[in-house]
Amino acid sequence: MALTVGEAFPQVQLKYIPYDAAAADGCAAPQVLDTKAAFAGKTVVVVGVPGAFTPTCSVQHIPAYVSRAPELRAKGVDLIVCVSGNDFFVMSAWGKSMGVQDAIVMAGDANGDLGRATGLALDLAAVGLGAVRLTRFAAIVRDGTVAYVETEDDPTQVTVSGVDSVLAAL
Repeated sequence: MALTVGEAFPQVQLKYIPYDAAAADGCAAPQVLDTKAAFAGKTVVVVGVPGAFTPTCSVQHIPAYVSRAPELRAKGVDLIVCVSGNDFFVMSAWGKSMGVQDAIVMAGDANGDLGRATGLALDLAAVGLGAVRLTRFAAIVRDGTVAYVETEDDPTQVTVSGVDSVLAAL
């Protein structure tokens, strides 16, 4: 069953590399974002995408969240999290390529934990992208409870999961 308004956002542990993290060997250690702890007492926007570096995600979807992050913050958003079925190294590289800096946490769901827990997993094996990806969605989570969640019927489109829709829902 897919995530619905009024229910608790599932507790999962997503991994990410902070944007400004650096290591002597160029390989920063991942951090854990525990959704229960990180979302407690906060307003969080979670944006799920099928894949890093994919055309729709990289051109239509996430750049608008990056450029309009200040508007989201002005409406009370404490944290913006972009999640994809990629690993945290890929998500870090994608975030750097798009210049997200500290505007968005770019988290990986490589094992599909969030996809399964939310019912928003998408099987894209037929097109070579793997069996456990996320559908394209956006959610507003207030103090751990889902206040808004919309998924795209066509994952190549950005409408109800786009920043305009999220801003309107805030």
